[in-house]
Amino acid sequence: MSGRKHATQRVHRKRAPLGRGLHRLGLFLAILGPGLITASADNDAPGIATYSMAGSRYGYGFLWLLVVVTVGEVIVQEMAARMGAVTGKGTADLIRERFGVRVTASAMACLLLANAGTTMAQFAGIAASSELLGLTRYIAVPLAALAVGYLVLRGNYSAVEKVLLALSLAALSYIISVIKIGPPWGEILRATVTPSIQPDPQFVLAVMATIGTTITPWGIVYMQAAVADKGVAMDAYGATRIDVTFGATWGNIVSAAIVICTAATLFVHGIVVESAEGAAMALEPFAGSWARPLFSSGLLGASLLAASVLPLSTTYAICEAFGWERGLDHRPKDAPVFYAIFVGMIVMGVLVALIPGIPLFPVMWLSQALNALLLPVLLVLVLRLVNDARIMGRWANGRVQNVLAWALTAFIAAVGILLLISPLLPGLPEIGP
Repeated sequence: MSGRKHATQRVHRKRAPLGRGLHRLGLFLAILGPGLITASADNDAPGIATYSMAGSRYGYGFLWLLVVVTVGEVIVQEMAARMGAVTGKGTADLIRERFGVRVTASAMACLLLANAGTTMAQFAGIAASSELLGLTRYIAVPLAALAVGYLVLRGNYSAVEKVLLALSLAALSYIISVIKIGPPWGEILRATVTPSIQPDPQFVLAVMATIGTTITPWGIVYMQAAVADKGVAMDAYGATRIDVTFGATWGNIVSAAIVICTAATLFVHGIVVESAEGAAMALEPFAGSWARPLFSSGLLGASLLAASVLPLSTTYAICEAFGWERGLDHRPKDAPVFYAIFVGMIVMGVLVALIPGIPLFPVMWLSQALNALLLPVLLVLVLRLVNDARIMGRWANGRVQNVLAWALTAFIAAVGILLLISPLLPGLPEIGP
């Protein structure tokens, strides 16, 4: 008996590290939520198109920029999450209380216009990916809209969050594609740590599009509203900070994977793509028969995720701005405006995506230009809020956070101005999502 007892103890001691590892993994997965969802939704149809073009046109030359963008995204999203946890309110709610109705209405009008265009782009992505997978858009797009609508109308926040997190896993298809391609990792590492800038208007505009599709106004609004809706308190905020940091890092690892896929296969053969679906079709001859379905599946999952998140971020913001009931834990009859705006945006996106021969690419380009134009305005308002001691108390920004955030805001403001005037300048080609 004694020998069996000691043997059992040895087995338990051997298994204990594995059990602890699984327990820690479970705890880590449990804290993931708004941060991962927001960052994953950034890799939507316009985003995938942007990264595909960057990789096919400039090779690995954009990887260093993704490192910079990751830092900027962490800074911006962390501020939004912290405000949501401290105040229990969304961005638009705080803007209305602090700056008044006029400023809020102007900001919400711009947000609605930008998000409507980007929502159309998501359903365009669903249409394109479904046809690449062999299913007509006239079946796939309405089914996707019904699925998204049913999820939100019938579920509470916890249920919706679980589905959105599951959709985030679609991004793994790009990681798998990179592994299968086997790119030159030494060259990739050098490009990641060595900034590369070309004195070329096309390159500058591509940089602008990359920033504009990653750090977005709707991402700020959704992040803060989701943290507030989830009921995160500051004594448990450390887990949310981890979620935000991991989400932004993971989202941009996926972005880098898209750049690497197209650079390792298309750039080396001199092939430049003009859209995400074009990249999926062009990859197949060089990367194998698995490339097209993997790339298309990633596009479909990302478009479904963003088609859920974008209308939600818009409805949260508008309802907060004007004091209407909002939130997924309210029933439709208790928050009719919230659900009406959500359904209206989805219906509009579906109708546009089903128009025969519609130029989908300009729709994506316009939505990203509007995002870039709105973002500095929203960032200035957010920075004033997050530094207001009456609102944030001891959780206001520190000096380092402010220096980085204001520098980022100034840079993106210049980006927005150039995006606005670029179609009016001779010699500047229209590129972007």
